[in-house]
Amino acid sequence: MAKLYFNYSTMNAGKSTVLLQASHNYHENGMVTYLLTARIDGRAGTGRIASRIGISEEADTFIPGEDLFQKITQRLETGKVDCILVDEAQFLEPEQVWQLARAVDDLGVPIMCYGLRVDFMGNLFPGSATLLALADEMREVRTICHCGKKATMVVRMDETGKALTDGDQVQIGGNETYVSLCRRHWRKAVGDLAPQDD
Repeated sequence: MAKLYFNYSTMNAGKSTVLLQASHNYHENGMVTYLLTARIDGRAGTGRIASRIGISEEADTFIPGEDLFQKITQRLETGKVDCILVDEAQFLEPEQVWQLARAVDDLGVPIMCYGLRVDFMGNLFPGSATLLALADEMREVRTICHCGKKATMVVRMDETGKALTDGDQVQIGGNETYVSLCRRHWRKAVGDLAPQDD
């Protein structure tokens, strides 16, 4: 039975690497994958999913307002797809997550989504919140804070290395912009921890 999966983490945990490895495993077994990524994230080039370790693969893109159920239906009309893998799933709109769930239920194709759970202010992305509500299975892709504890939060840094505490929820960037931290060190970075508590 097809399922909707949500693989979530903070920045730089290797989500794209895990996605690309999953796609490779399908291909090795003679199966076909359909890769999707957010058009807004062009760090590796538009329509390309890339990992920090140097592997990448071409992908179709999605944009806000696009009907993903229709997009998947049209793709299935051109040939068999054994699994759909969605990168940067935090950029999905809630209705698009529902469209993915309908594709799983009505078209019988498994969909694996990979994305951030929370933004730099500690708030859920709308797409991630809906995935947390609808996914049949959820898996955390783990990374660590500089202290060695599990990183669950991310800070956005300005050009001087200071943590930002407000701004637009979406700002595309990588290691030059974002740092993954445990909750305690995130609180310290954003000024929510008294100096004596260091």
